[in-house]
Amino acid sequence: MVKKILISQPRPTSEKSPYFDIEREYGVELVFRPFVQVEGITSKEFRQQKISILNYTAVVFTSRHAIDHFFNLAKELRVTIPEDMKYFCVTETIALYIQKYVQYRKRKVFFGTTGKIDDLIPTMVKHKTEKYLIPMSDIHTDEIAKLLTAKKLNFTECVMYRTVTNNFTQEEIKTFDYDMMIFVSPTGVKSFVSDYPDFVQGDIHIGTFGPSTSKAVADSGLRLDFQAPSPEYPSMSGALEAYLTKLKK
Repeated sequence: MVKKILISQPRPTSEKSPYFDIEREYGVELVFRPFVQVEGITSKEFRQQKISILNYTAVVFTSRHAIDHFFNLAKELRVTIPEDMKYFCVTETIALYIQKYVQYRKRKVFFGTTGKIDDLIPTMVKHKTEKYLIPMSDIHTDEIAKLLTAKKLNFTECVMYRTVTNNFTQEEIKTFDYDMMIFVSPTGVKSFVSDYPDFVQGDIHIGTFGPSTSKAVADSGLRLDFQAPSPEYPSMSGALEAYLTKLKK
């Protein structure tokens, strides 16, 4: 029976988060504890990449971290982002987050529905003349580059933030009493396995967000019980609710 769930991401800031509905409806305790932390690179480190933000007409955002660090770096570099800059985001949630920094206008903000870059590419192809800048973490795959190259899009990837591990303490390992863990990044999986080398999964359920996170779980010799996004459940909260319903039955 699942009573206590560890989710490797920060606690949602909105009390309207579907996670809290799940907590009430299924009588479970959700513990939000990031396994990794994201920090921005310095303006000096960015300059070493020899990239000028103003040479681009569109930015592709794959996460809210990317948005935060893009606008923070621009401010640090004293770069004023042009009014006509276009933004392409992998989900509507990420697209709406842009409002934190600029006025949201539908004619310049585009988004996908599944959270996967594949879903956003047809929209980007319709804007083939744009010069795309893609802010990324220091740890990333070449998946996006391959897909955009195949479509002959004009793009540049750049590192704007880095992922660092948020290690488990010995006390946390000693008192580990979770029935389920949800990983949201491959780095989080590696961090957990490294901190807890004697971990035995047994009856503990594991869920993941994103194909690379699922692969990291499998590569670590752990059993994967459910994952998101999928056509049926694009969000992690939706996949979790469906899995808890299945367990109840």
